[in-house]
Amino acid sequence: MRRTRPAASQPSSPLWVRAFTATGRPAVALAVLGMCAPGEHHLAELAGWSSRLAWGMAAVLAAYAGIAAAVAGARPAGAPGKASAVIGAAISLTAAAAAQPVSHLFVTGWLTASPRPPIALVITVSCVPPLVLGHLLHLAATPVPAPAVTAPEPGEQTAETTETDSEPDEQPQPDDDQDKEPGPDGPSGGFLTTAEVAARYGVKPSTVGTWVQRGRLAPAFKDPGLGNMYDPAQLPPVVNAAS
Repeated sequence: MRRTRPAASQPSSPLWVRAFTATGRPAVALAVLGMCAPGEHHLAELAGWSSRLAWGMAAVLAAYAGIAAAVAGARPAGAPGKASAVIGAAISLTAAAAAQPVSHLFVTGWLTASPRPPIALVITVSCVPPLVLGHLLHLAATPVPAPAVTAPEPGEQTAETTETDSEPDEQPQPDDDQDKEPGPDGPSGGFLTTAEVAARYGVKPSTVGTWVQRGRLAPAFKDPGLGNMYDPAQLPPVVNAAS
């Protein structure tokens, strides 16, 4: 049997690198959300929401991006809702990214909301929350398929079959070797061995031998391997033989 050499273990990163990575990722995520929130809040105000409700736009886009990314990563390729989740994650990231430059264009004066915000901006931003809710409900209603169970290939054995087959088959133990040997005229030959005659009369085989010596029974012939063989038609009634 060929032995495979174990793969060399990779040296682990220093503790400070792992700690920095573990704490750095959530810190960066919080920083990005904090920096994007004012732009999303600003556009929501331009679309007509009050200052307090406008903060919901930042929460909606952040939750949408997180949920869509989680669903896209959890579902296997080709599963229902996989492509929709990937598209939703891309749209949420695009909306969050687009909100910042558009808001900054208004803040820096390149675009103006005077005397009123552009109609396209108002319609687009106003449609974001209901569209996000509809897509999240769609993802929640899309069933996740159960993992397929493949049938074993021919020649393969399941654990239960292997365990069952590993147990030795019980072989029947004959009561008497003479009972299992074929007679001279076929598998049974129509003749009875000494043990079969004893079973027929309900006595011991030695008793049958005594009857033969005393002339009560006469064997039909003697087989070299099986001993005396008896013709059932020539056997006397039980009462006469036992008397």
